Amino acid sequence: MTTSNLSFDGLALAPALFEALASLKYTHMTQTQAECLPLLLKGNDVAVQAKTGSGKTLAFALGLLSRIDIENRDPQALIMCPTRELAEQVAEQVRLIGKRLANLKVLELVGGIPLGPQLKSLKFGAQVVVGTPGRIMDHIGKRSLNLKSVNCFVLDEADRMLDMGFEDEMKIVLRELSHSETARNRQTLLFSATYPEKVQEITTKYQRSATFIKVESQVVNLAIEQCAYRVMDEHRSQAVAALLTHYQKVSNIVFCRTKVETKELIEDLTHAGFAVAGLHGDLEQPERSQVLARFAGKTLTVLVATDVAARGLDIQGVDLVINHRVSEDVDTHTHRIGRTGRAGETGLAVTIIDGKEEDKLDEIAAKTDVTIKKHNIQTVRFHANRIVEPEFVCIGVDGGKRDKLRPGDLLGALTKDADVPGEDIGKISIAARKSYIAIKLRSVKRAMTLFRESKIKGKRFKARKF
Repeated sequence: MTTSNLSFDGLALAPALFEALASLKYTHMTQTQAECLPLLLKGNDVAVQAKTGSGKTLAFALGLLSRIDIENRDPQALIMCPTRELAEQVAEQVRLIGKRLANLKVLELVGGIPLGPQLKSLKFGAQVVVGTPGRIMDHIGKRSLNLKSVNCFVLDEADRMLDMGFEDEMKIVLRELSHSETARNRQTLLFSATYPEKVQEITTKYQRSATFIKVESQVVNLAIEQCAYRVMDEHRSQAVAALLTHYQKVSNIVFCRTKVETKELIEDLTHAGFAVAGLHGDLEQPERSQVLARFAGKTLTVLVATDVAARGLDIQGVDLVINHRVSEDVDTHTHRIGRTGRAGETGLAVTIIDGKEEDKLDEIAAKTDVTIKKHNIQTVRFHANRIVEPEFVCIGVDGGKRDKLRPGDLLGALTKDADVPGEDIGKISIAARKSYIAIKLRSVKRAMTLFRESKIKGKRFKARKF
């Protein structure tokens, strides 16, 4: 496909959407967007197999926003995502693309937060609803989510929703939509990194003559340097610690296969002196949000995660990925190492292997057409004095979007009222009821004094240092 074919200019989009694309400096489509957008804009059903980072969110956002009637406050597009983090990312992307559409309302319906505010928001209306399966089901059960005007339904990361046990929820929502007033003209879009039999069944049963699009993206990012280290199976945790002090990177993700291995590795790395936290299925949503905010703000140097828990994360600036064990398949390996080397940056991915795993790693290397050099772990030693300390400390604030807090409010209060230098303030993340501020150690005391003695937007907010 030539560059000229990849321009957004030839698409039948509303002027407001073109303006938003221009303001975001989106000029050319990805392969996924180029293959599915013409069909989406015609109202066709599509089933797309494409990897994370392929630009699928922008594609379906443009498609569904092209069908929105702004004058109608009922939900007209429903997007189902497997995790709260992905739902929040998708909602933010839709808002960005739809920012020139006056009076567009995008609402998130996710778990881990009270139902009350969501019920109130639904009464005021929202044209686009983005949610997780469990919380969408809660609102359908309470009849607070009106589906009668939904003309576009998106299943994002369908394979991961099945992996996480949401098959019944997906099918119930699809059945509910099939009885809505817009059922005959409804567009159903399915996006999935893999396309197993159960995903095919959904396409066959619930989509209308869907066009299947497979975007071949098995090629590993060549900006990612890969290597492997041979270890004895019982020495994997020690190997991870040694590799972290050997490479001395600021931002590191370690992937484990199971929750048990994740928890054990976190305990070992904490004992060794690393600033580490984890993502796994046993965490409650507020804990997940806190861990992600701390890692994104560089107040943690190591994130240990299972594959399911880390699916859909969009964290920039990851320097090193370590595979605690060889991935079970090529797709998982590609997804794992794709956390590094983003946005044109170089990245490093290291896989720890024992004698039984070498053949599996060789198979992955062959299928992805890369060379993965192997070393013996004896060439690497753990040095406690080489542990990289976080540049920032995290301060958690008991206030967020529900309190009308914005990053600028916190930044302004810290720099003007607490006299904190701007260069001492890192990433500020605002969640529904919590905010997280990355701040350099030398300014923590002044920041904590601000929250203890002063008000922000006329209100006092409690804060604590992690």
